[in-house]
Amino acid sequence: MTDAATASAPPPVSKPAGPFSSWEIGLALRYLRAKRKQGGVALIAMISFIGIMLAVAVLISVMSIMAGFRGTLMDRILSFNGHMYVQGPLLYAPDRDAALKRIADVPGVVAVTPLTESAAMFRAGNLATGGMVRGVRPQDLASMKFVFESLSPEAREQFGKGEYGGDHVLIGKTLAAEAGLREGDPISLYSPTGADSAFGNLGGLEKTYIVGGVYTSGAADYDRAFIFMPLEQAQLFFGKDGVWDIIEMKVAEPDKVENLLAPVQRAAGAGNVVTDWRNRQAAIWGALQVERTAMSIILGMVVAIAAMNIISGIVMLVKNKTRDIAILRTVGASQSSILRIFFVSGAAIGIGGTIAGLVLGLLFCWNIGAIQHFLEGLLGVQLFNAEVYMLDSVPAKVDLWDVVGVTVFSFLMSCLASLPPSWNASRIDPVEALRFE
Repeated sequence: MTDAATASAPPPVSKPAGPFSSWEIGLALRYLRAKRKQGGVALIAMISFIGIMLAVAVLISVMSIMAGFRGTLMDRILSFNGHMYVQGPLLYAPDRDAALKRIADVPGVVAVTPLTESAAMFRAGNLATGGMVRGVRPQDLASMKFVFESLSPEAREQFGKGEYGGDHVLIGKTLAAEAGLREGDPISLYSPTGADSAFGNLGGLEKTYIVGGVYTSGAADYDRAFIFMPLEQAQLFFGKDGVWDIIEMKVAEPDKVENLLAPVQRAAGAGNVVTDWRNRQAAIWGALQVERTAMSIILGMVVAIAAMNIISGIVMLVKNKTRDIAILRTVGASQSSILRIFFVSGAAIGIGGTIAGLVLGLLFCWNIGAIQHFLEGLLGVQLFNAEVYMLDSVPAKVDLWDVVGVTVFSFLMSCLASLPPSWNASRIDPVEALRFE
């Protein structure tokens, strides 16, 4: 009786495959491996793959190079100018040295530099030009990394030696080249205000100093316009006896400088104004951000255009597989299954091209210095002049979020480009398709 019941029981109902099942993905990938008579599909698929790969690689490379240049430029500008500033009654207060120590003790503050800045005329030989004279303490010179490292040991040793800081000044490389000056040569400075005396202000004052060293900051405009003078000598020459114009600070993390505004304000005391580099360098920083955004949009459009090639490839694939679509529909495949099959075919091209472009772009960025030097040796030309850019290779800084953004955007564009032809394939009427085969 048990055997009879078993024999008469209905066969188990097979459960339909779910979305993006193995047979859908397998068939989609199989369609991409076209036969010779369908070689046009394979050719367009390969062109689409290469286009997306190159677009993603170029986008990652350009954004990384721009990030490298931006980081290098801001490092040099901030090294020269500082990250935070204090102005106000503290500059004239009798206990300003104690306040200076309180500011230096704030966690995250690396260096605190009181200084003066005064406009002056420079004259050497046939050159007469204007600029700024920055008075700094000799021990604070090391806080300006690029300036300090570019000086000779003799220049570092002589700076600040002598009565009222001595007569040695530091000039930029650009100014030295334009005036034909070297270490040990004289340079005359003219102060339009002059110094105060028992008879009142003396008016314009001119004095000849000795070029104690030639520095390079990495920015030609700074190297042309700024001369460094010992703080005591600058106060004496410009009639600012005992006066500081500003207190400049360097911090460990310039990108997070906003976290130090409140602690430094408390250390400086009420009535003083604390600002940071984002205020002083707002124009440069804003220009860099706009340039970065504009370049990202332009190159993002290149990725989108490359992804559009997927449409033509899937349209031809649908045309060649119209009979297959009709047969699949007659044996029970749903419209959504047909849509997913051709969607996976198009997305596979985009995903493969994106991954290949990602690898190519990262390899290029990580080896850009070696590639540059190889091309220079091969072509016999200097592609990146270190004398002009103060760098021996093109800087490239790979940012994780940039890479993730480019990858996700390319994935999305590939998927969006695959949808229209896949939707059309799912709407094909099997009866009409078989009638014309």
